[in-house]
Amino acid sequence: PGATPLDDRRGTTDGAARSPRPDERDLSREKVFQATKASMHQELLEAIDLSRIAKVDPDSLRKELTGLADALIRRRPHAKDLDKARLVDELMNEFYGLGPLEALLGDDSITDILVNSPGEVYIERQGKLERTGVVFADQAHLVRIIQRVVARSGRRIDESSAMVDARLPDGSRINAVVPPVAVGGPI
Repeated sequence: PGATPLDDRRGTTDGAARSPRPDERDLSREKVFQATKASMHQELLEAIDLSRIAKVDPDSLRKELTGLADALIRRRPHAKDLDKARLVDELMNEFYGLGPLEALLGDDSITDILVNSPGEVYIERQGKLERTGVVFADQAHLVRIIQRVVARSGRRIDESSAMVDARLPDGSRINAVVPPVAVGGPI
């Protein structure tokens, strides 16, 4: 009674089987990808004139990002195995969208997205909860995305206003909590 589907991390509250957990190696690789992307994103923010981004069409920005990403990848020996096309797509999502959540938001079969920590993202599909392989680089990355989502509702979230329950312009809802109220990190 009163339990949420995430109260029991081993399964759903109704006893139904959940999709198997993503392979830990895959999650580890994804964390490396996200950390590298976050680092590159920061470098790109420093290299690009941010006042121009709103004025530049996405195709031109994509070309510029592709060139910069090529140069940044060449300077990082560990990044040579990264999927450059995915990296550029996700960097575009960092500039124009909601970062790692964009792929989930584009899937019409997903009815709910639950982010419990930077490395723990669940979706609901056809009434069943599934853990995804989606990860954020760190808590700061997750907070930035939460702030971007909350801003769409005309609200803000930070230490002084650490909880938000709002309806977004498309009718969907956002419930977010950040530290200090969320002791374990942003959700």
